[in-house]
Amino acid sequence: MQILIQGGRVIDPASGTDTVADVAISSGRILAIGTAPAGFAPQTTLNAQGCVVAPGLVDLSVRLREPGHEHEGMLASEMAAAVAGGVTSVVCPPDTEPVLDEAGLVEMLRYRAERLHQARVFPLGALTRNLQGEVLTEMLQLTQAGCVAFSQAEVPLLNTQVTQRALQYASTFGYTVWLRPQEAYLGKGVAASGPLATRMGLSGVPVAAETIALHTIFELVRATKARVHLCRISSAAGVELVRQAKAEGLPVTCDVSINSLHLTDVDIGYFDSRMRLNPPLRQQRDRDALRAALADGTIDALVSDHNPVSADEKTLPFAEAEPGATGLELLLSLALKWAQESGLGVAEAVATVTSRSALVLGGALGTFAASAGRLTAGGAADICVFDPAAHWVVEPSALVSQGQHTPFGGYELPGRVKATLVGGRVAYTAA
Repeated sequence: MQILIQGGRVIDPASGTDTVADVAISSGRILAIGTAPAGFAPQTTLNAQGCVVAPGLVDLSVRLREPGHEHEGMLASEMAAAVAGGVTSVVCPPDTEPVLDEAGLVEMLRYRAERLHQARVFPLGALTRNLQGEVLTEMLQLTQAGCVAFSQAEVPLLNTQVTQRALQYASTFGYTVWLRPQEAYLGKGVAASGPLATRMGLSGVPVAAETIALHTIFELVRATKARVHLCRISSAAGVELVRQAKAEGLPVTCDVSINSLHLTDVDIGYFDSRMRLNPPLRQQRDRDALRAALADGTIDALVSDHNPVSADEKTLPFAEAEPGATGLELLLSLALKWAQESGLGVAEAVATVTSRSALVLGGALGTFAASAGRLTAGGAADICVFDPAAHWVVEPSALVSQGQHTPFGGYELPGRVKATLVGGRVAYTAA
């Protein structure tokens, strides 16, 4: 099918492109940016005047809730939420039920996702069997089945020797290990340690839970030379350790969630369970450090940390509520909001959720690596068209995701997705 996206502001952070131009698409690929070749006859024309034409968003932290948690989110509903938010590629953690620790389970998930013809799904394989932290999985088989890296999701590794062996193996074969830095015993609380948690009588998670884990990870990276991606950094002290590790030349990357980038523990208010998140919301100095680190590149990417939770599990006392929030449909707008408040432009916002996210994945995407998070002639036509001047109010009941609990309910946000294309096919258009 031939499609023409007409008159939009084409922004491709990977190449530095920022110009008003047409985008011609044919057979699932970008045929040209600018003047369409002779003989090009589009069957569909999308008017993008006043809109930004950007690469499809790449979200590095999306729980699809299937298999095993269908009451909180179905694959179909969450994939529809992805394209409604302009997200064309999602990375999903392995903590499904059953856990993604066997090749057959990974193949089944990818097959079901592909049949929906919406966003692309890139699974993380379990680092250890059943995420129990004892026996390493068959990483080669999982890679051949389509896993792009290996993770423990939210389950910390108690045995440092197992972590070391996992990193040694991953380093030998060129795999990347994704870890959420949190010391197992210090990280059992429900809110960030501090005056607010103390006043409210909530069990705290100290910053040391993150920094101790980071020190351990960095020591093992020095010894093994393994590539490690750090998921959802949450503290100023953690940011500084990552900055030092990168300056040293360690092969590490990291991301931050939209929740930690915009909210603080004060937003918990009167035990608002929508703010029950993992990692917990920290103090303003931590949030400010995270925002600055995303701007200067210490933090590589911004993620939605999409984790839909059912009403039964969320409408409970704060300490008993299940942590998590929906975020796929908010990722772009909250990136734009951060950029506006930081004095940055639209291109910088787009980069944090497209090209910079794709760089974290790197060669693990195989032949798709050259197209992910960028707009280039000959590349896959994964495109997000959005109006940066449009504002909308977050109404949880209007979200496409089956999980409709978000800490940003009632917020007025910039940027409205008008159309999403995946592989040259229109997967979403705004009503």
